[in-house]
Amino acid sequence: MTTAAHSDHRPRPLWQPGADRIARSRLTAFHAWAAERHGAPAPAPDDPTASYAALHRWSVAELETFWRAVAEWFEVRFATPYERVLADATMPGAQWFPGATLNYAEHALRAAEDPARADDPALLHVDEVQDPRPVSWAELRGQVGAVAAELRRLGVRPGDRVSGYVPNIPQATVALLAAAAVGAVWTSCAPDFGARSVLDRFQQVEPVVLFTVDGYRYGGRTHDRTAAVTELRAELPSLRAVVHIPLLGTPAPESTLVWDDIVREPVEPVFEQLPFDHPLWVLYSSGTTGLPKAIVQSQGGILLEHLKQLGLHCDLGPEDRFFWYTSTGWMMWNFLVSGLLVGATVVLYDGSPGYPDTAAQWRVAERTGTTLYGTSAAYVMACRKADVHPGRDFDLSTVKCVATTGSPLPPDGFRWIHDEVAEDMWIASVSGGTDVCSCFAGAAPTLPVYIGELQAPGLGTDLQAWDPQGEPVVDEVGELIVARPMPSMPVRFWNDPDGTRYRDSYFEMFPGAWRHGDWITLTSRGTVIIHGRSDSTLNRQGVRMGSADIYEAVERLPEIRESLVIGVEQPDGGYWMPLFVHLAPGATLNEELLTRIKTTIRTQLSPRHVPDEVIEVPGVPHTLTGKRIEVPVKRLLQGTSLDKAVNPGSVDDVELLRYYERLAQERGGAGT
Repeated sequence: MTTAAHSDHRPRPLWQPGADRIARSRLTAFHAWAAERHGAPAPAPDDPTASYAALHRWSVAELETFWRAVAEWFEVRFATPYERVLADATMPGAQWFPGATLNYAEHALRAAEDPARADDPALLHVDEVQDPRPVSWAELRGQVGAVAAELRRLGVRPGDRVSGYVPNIPQATVALLAAAAVGAVWTSCAPDFGARSVLDRFQQVEPVVLFTVDGYRYGGRTHDRTAAVTELRAELPSLRAVVHIPLLGTPAPESTLVWDDIVREPVEPVFEQLPFDHPLWVLYSSGTTGLPKAIVQSQGGILLEHLKQLGLHCDLGPEDRFFWYTSTGWMMWNFLVSGLLVGATVVLYDGSPGYPDTAAQWRVAERTGTTLYGTSAAYVMACRKADVHPGRDFDLSTVKCVATTGSPLPPDGFRWIHDEVAEDMWIASVSGGTDVCSCFAGAAPTLPVYIGELQAPGLGTDLQAWDPQGEPVVDEVGELIVARPMPSMPVRFWNDPDGTRYRDSYFEMFPGAWRHGDWITLTSRGTVIIHGRSDSTLNRQGVRMGSADIYEAVERLPEIRESLVIGVEQPDGGYWMPLFVHLAPGATLNEELLTRIKTTIRTQLSPRHVPDEVIEVPGVPHTLTGKRIEVPVKRLLQGTSLDKAVNPGSVDDVELLRYYERLAQERGGAGT
């Protein structure tokens, strides 16, 4: 399908779901039921876009009714009933479902109660060398019960913290669910995090148990982590027990428990019934400019938000296989595990995204019969550059949706998936945050897909774009605002007794409204465009520009592997905007390429977007979860020392940052 505009200048969708697909979707069924039972507006079968818009308006205007409907639709088990849905809507501090008790892990293991499903795979585990290995629902339930019983034997009580230094393997999922079953608070880091990065996170929450591997396999090599584990044990005095998972076959260190001994006999799990806002897990912000924020989310809030997001927006159910390329140090891993809530089979891939070649993730999707495949926008663009042809080279006939996150999917990414994966492919670019462990906007199975745009704001999410005066704008760039509470918003930050850090993070600019720190446009068609982070926004002569737009234009050029654009306010009131480029092998930054870079930006964006300087760099620094680091580089260029500009443990390559620090020193400050 082409993307040419109609005569009224409205863009044409790249893809739209067929009538049968819309009719079969869980969102359609929920809408009809909510209209009948809860007063939602009646569906408009002939106009899915208007139908969704009306449902969304209702879900935000009638927040309590909507979330009650979600709890009923998904048959959430409340051990004790709630007094009301939203007792206090003030942000921060909204009070959801007071009086209710429940357990997240009980819901994640519900499918195992069905004798017809007990032997079906709950998990499919894939790594770089072995075929997918299933863990059945019955096995998963028995292992969670066994580990939960061991935690109780160790004296772990509700509210205690349980930590994992583990890759994306079944044992990590079991440990999370076992912690949730006993009411402990789970927290994890991937084993590619160095000991210092892990301690920056775990020391804040003082875990009593640590689940750890001896090492992991990545990129065709084994990586021994025994020294890091020894350091963690020495620096975490709160630990009562360490559980050794011998992924590389190393004998258990002295005084540790062995995973296989704990799970040898299946145990029927006992689920602690906990208040709705009882902590479920702690996630961490990237921590690029200081200690990572330790973000606490609740058992009930995550349960409801993930049921809505996975069951309605992602259209996932028992017949689906859900794969997202992620690690245990990224919120998408927690989101992936929640696929169990809707009875889907969760695909766990532990390995490099690009081994043995760039097409690795598509191969995993093929081998596991994945139906919803999630990855990063960066991976899609890497496949495009590497001339990968997934639709031609793999059988992806089971895949009904390719979803991306981590950064905005550029228009070329949409076109590439459409052209090279399948023309009839639902492309769901989604955007949210670790802060809510969910999406503010993204997938909707009943709506068309427009190039470069997210399909819609999420149900129950009062997503708005605000100008600097706090006025909502449409078809204009504004701050991403959530104007009413979501259940998965943090209940608090750890070690933030008076809530100052929490308030400063989201509620300082517009008290009472969540400001996320992204620039977005809400279009009059109901779609959403993400322009990048507002705290690193380029601002020339008072005009705000998103860095994502520049990356999308520049990285289309085959010579540019990756880029980084920074806007630096100078002491004399001037403004310096360099573009750093990491070139592809064999490319040279000569006059011809320089001219092409600037011409590309000028013609595709505007003269105002053209950088003051284009500088070749050895690489672009990222956080440990793969996001480009903009703000710390800006601080370095303004003369801040490396130790004050960035937390070295939060970045993938500190040496790269030293390059930018040296550059600033050579120039005697920003661009002078």
